[in-house]
Amino acid sequence: MNTDILIVGTGALATLFAARLAQSGRRVTMLGTWKDGLDALSKNGARLVDDNGKEYQFDVQVTNNPRECVGIKHALVLVKAWQTEQVARQLAECLAEDGVAVTLQNGLGNRETLAQHLGLDRVALGTTTTGATLLGPGLARAGGEGIISIEQHPSLGPIEEALRAAKFNVHIVEDAQSLVWGKLVINAAINPLTALLRVPNGQLLERPSARRMMSSLAHETAQVASAEKINLPFTDPVAAAEEVARKTGANHSSMFQDVLRGAPTEIDAICGAEVKAAQKHHIHPPANWACWNLVKALVNY
Repeated sequence: MNTDILIVGTGALATLFAARLAQSGRRVTMLGTWKDGLDALSKNGARLVDDNGKEYQFDVQVTNNPRECVGIKHALVLVKAWQTEQVARQLAECLAEDGVAVTLQNGLGNRETLAQHLGLDRVALGTTTTGATLLGPGLARAGGEGIISIEQHPSLGPIEEALRAAKFNVHIVEDAQSLVWGKLVINAAINPLTALLRVPNGQLLERPSARRMMSSLAHETAQVASAEKINLPFTDPVAAAEEVARKTGANHSSMFQDVLRGAPTEIDAICGAEVKAAQKHHIHPPANWACWNLVKALVNY
């Protein structure tokens, strides 16, 4: 199967990216394991709902077999962090020797997991503030236009061109680790609390105890970033987290959505990863430790 872009995943962001890339004229294949998602995408295409409730449909190819994608040169990894190991094994079967897989996932460790199977030269680290809500299998609603930031890579040109043609806001940066940790600060401060309290992002600012906890989560994560010698993209982690919560006030975080579905969350790659990184520096982060364990208890794993 020869295709321009391989989207690894069938969730909200994967559906959004597939639809917009297909709309711009790219041939898109989606590789996934979720049967309901694959069936819906195969039958109805990747569907987007706009702010007025109007639905748009775009044809994509779908498969659950990486051998049908052998030789693919350009892949976007848009799965949950807990799925990265499985995805890395799939990409090892199909990614061309001179291909590149761009990870735009949440949390820490995704590039390292992919590189274990693909080699560092075939992995590009990125992050995105683009949001999406999954309304049903193969059906997504955009959660506001964000920025895609990807670390410089010699094979990135065609993916950058494709994303720009799909009207994504793309920035190529020298060091994506700063942005990944910046997003980790935001995710750690917002996502577990919305999942535990079952509230949209903005509600955290209206509850004094939740706002204090949010502040503690942001401060702790920023402290570990400093110990890791990461220069965050902002000077005030609390203000940064509160600004995102304010701007996305009506949004349900991805972790909140996962909990409502009874699905695994990315808590291990967010608060869990922060706690493990803190331990290396003999830092104790009680707020992240508590949220890590409480969210895991919610989904019973």
